[in-house]
Amino acid sequence: MAAMLNADPVLARLVMQILTAAFLAVLFLQSGIDKVSDRAGNLSWLTGHFAKSPLSRLVPLLLTTITALELAAGALSAAGLVQILATRATSLALWGAALSGASILCLFFGQRVAKDYAGAGGLVPYFLVTLAGLWLFAGP
Repeated sequence: MAAMLNADPVLARLVMQILTAAFLAVLFLQSGIDKVSDRAGNLSWLTGHFAKSPLSRLVPLLLTTITALELAAGALSAAGLVQILATRATSLALWGAALSGASILCLFFGQRVAKDYAGAGGLVPYFLVTLAGLWLFAGP
């Protein structure tokens, strides 16, 4: 009975890799697709959000940039999920997590510049999941 309760660490790591890649894929594909499908609404909200910041004139460019980053992070994470399931390799998921981290840093920077400290703080858990993903995908 005790042997049945012992978890296989290799299997546990594989499950964590699958769940992390899936989480990042959902997070960034949904966010990127939302920015594409409702660009006008996002642009309007962000223009107001950054109205009193040094980034106010750059909002359209920054929205395009973060949209591309999020879509790339989500697509690579989704491809990484498929790669993990098919071959147990993690190279695509690693790149997805790296772009996820870059995306979150961009969002964090924007929230801090806009003095939306609560919004910036809300990104921290996502960043921690991303860091965990980097560690999981880079390991043996």
